Amino acid sequence: MQLSLKFKVLITLFILFSLYTAFVYTKATAGATFTMNDDAYKGKMLYQKFNCTACHQLYGLGGYLGPELTSAYTQKAQNDAYFSAILKNGTVRMPDFNLSDNEVKQVIEYLKYIDQTSKQIPAY
Repeated sequence: MQLSLKFKVLITLFILFSLYTAFVYTKATAGATFTMNDDAYKGKMLYQKFNCTACHQLYGLGGYLGPELTSAYTQKAQNDAYFSAILKNGTVRMPDFNLSDNEVKQVIEYLKYIDQTSKQIPAY
């Protein structure tokens, strides 16, 4: 029985995705000593509670509706005020989750932590 080309491509993509996922979760930050503070941890819990991964990617994994957030904090013109405004009010595509000021701060701390753990590719 011959496998169709589509099935072969599907199997190949699944294997590559599995290998990439294993690498990201086991070796990508090996040897790094990043410590997540309490606010960042609470921000992570909020990120999960509101299922932000449905629209946003971290480390290349997640949805495509919103921007990739792994290194969003260090991108130009983006700081606490920028993220606070978006988290407090939402955007055209992102709903307002009615976060308190403290919750906004916690999500921003989580984004800072994620940004710190990312490996930046230099621009040429």
